[in-house]
Amino acid sequence: MPIIPAELVVSNPSIDRQEVKRRLLAGETLLTDTADHLLEVVDVLQSYGVVLNAYSINLIYQAERQFLNPLPVFKYFDGDLNPIRLWRHLNHDRINFEYAEYCQKAMFWHATGGLDAYLDSPEFAENCRRIIAARRRRDPLLALLNPLAPGFLPELIRSAATTHALGQFWRVMSDLFLDLATAEREGRVASIPQVVDFIRNGLVAAAANPITYAVEIGGESLWVLPPEANLTFLVDVAVPYVEAVFLRGTPFLGTVSFNAQAQQISPDQAQFTYGALYADPLPSMGAGIPPSLLMQDMYRHLPERLHRWYRERTRGEGDVRVKICMSFQKAMFCVTNAAINGTMPHALGSPDPTHQAANEAYAGAWAERLGIARTDCLAA
Repeated sequence: MPIIPAELVVSNPSIDRQEVKRRLLAGETLLTDTADHLLEVVDVLQSYGVVLNAYSINLIYQAERQFLNPLPVFKYFDGDLNPIRLWRHLNHDRINFEYAEYCQKAMFWHATGGLDAYLDSPEFAENCRRIIAARRRRDPLLALLNPLAPGFLPELIRSAATTHALGQFWRVMSDLFLDLATAEREGRVASIPQVVDFIRNGLVAAAANPITYAVEIGGESLWVLPPEANLTFLVDVAVPYVEAVFLRGTPFLGTVSFNAQAQQISPDQAQFTYGALYADPLPSMGAGIPPSLLMQDMYRHLPERLHRWYRERTRGEGDVRVKICMSFQKAMFCVTNAAINGTMPHALGSPDPTHQAANEAYAGAWAERLGIARTDCLAA
C-alpha cells in the first residue's frame, strides 16, 4: 500500500498555506474571532489547566520520588496512598496520568531541542555516573545488573529528566490557562486576539525560567539537570513539546498498520503528522488511545458554561467528548499561534528588509506545516 500524501489527510481545508502565512505576517490570529470561539477556547483551556495541574504534580513526583524504582506500582498516587483513593483508582474514577506519560514518551522519542542536546553531552554522562555510583552503594541488585547492561540506567535517567522537565513546563501552562480564564471573567480578555496575546505574553514572561532537576540518594542531592546546563523554559522545553506533541505525535496502536511493508507510517520521524493539530476529532474511548484519555479528564472538569453550550448543540451529551476534542484543537492552534508570535525573529512592523525577509521565511516554514493540519476548524 503506498504512503498516503499528507495533503489528503485534510479534506477541503478552509485555510491553505498561503492564508496561514498571510495571517501570521499580518499579525492576525489563525482562529477566527467569534464569541463562540472565545467561549470554547477559554473554557476548554480552563478545564485543561486543572488537568495539567494534576499531570504536573504527578510527573514531578515520579521523577523525584519514584526515581529508578524498578516496580513503580503506586506511581499515580503522588505518595498519598489511602483506601478511598485506591478504590477510586480501581474504579477508574481518576485522572488518566497515562496521557501525561504518552506526551513524555513522545518528547523523549522525538528528541529535539536543547534539552535533548544536553542529554547527549559529556556533562550529563558524568552526572549519570555519579548518580549510578551512589545508587549502587545502596542497591546490591542494581550493582549486580548495571555492568551487564551499562546503557540501561543512563537511559532511565534520561527519561526521568524529560519527565521532570515536562512537569515543570506544565506547571507554567496550568497557571497560565487558569489565569486566562480569570482574565476573561474579569473582562480583561474579550476576543481571540487578546487570548493569543495573553498566552504569548505568558510564554515570553516564562521564557528564561531555568529548568533544573536534582535527585536525593542517601541524603545526598545529586544534579541531573544542573543550573550550569543553562536550560530554559521556552527554547529547551516548550518548543520541543510543541514539536513532539502538537505536530509530530505518535501513531496510535489500532489506527494504522505498524507493518513496515504496509508503509502507512513514514520512516522519517520529522515527517510525522500525528500531533494535536492534525488529529481527527474522533475520540474512540477505546483502551489506550491517548486523546480519549485526555478528553475524559477534561470532561470531568468542564466549566458549566461550556458544558451547557455543548448540550445545546447537535447530539447534546451524546458526542460531548468529540466536541471537547474540537474545542481543544482550536485552543491548541491559539497556543501555537502565540508561540509563533513570541518567537518571530523580528517585530512584524520592522521596515528593515532583512528583518522582513527573516520573518517571511519563518512564517513560511510554519505555514508549510500548519497548512496541512486541521485548518478546517479555524473558521468553523
